[in-house]
Amino acid sequence: MITVTRLDGKEYLINPHQIESIEVHPDTTLLMLSGKRVIVREKPELIVDRIVEYRRRIGGFKNEE
Repeated sequence: MITVTRLDGKEYLINPHQIESIEVHPDTTLLMLSGKRVIVREKPELIVDRIVEYRRRIGGFKNEE
């Protein structure tokens, strides 16, 4: 799970494997596989960094090398 911050300032844990895509217009919007949209304060680059760190922690890159 990665931490994101909603626009109201509340932190939210989200499963990064459920993120289908990230859009910016101007807020960062996470489009989930379920079709749900989650608008967050973080910039897309920070979201990607958190996903990479999460995958490193769980050993997600071992099968991708």
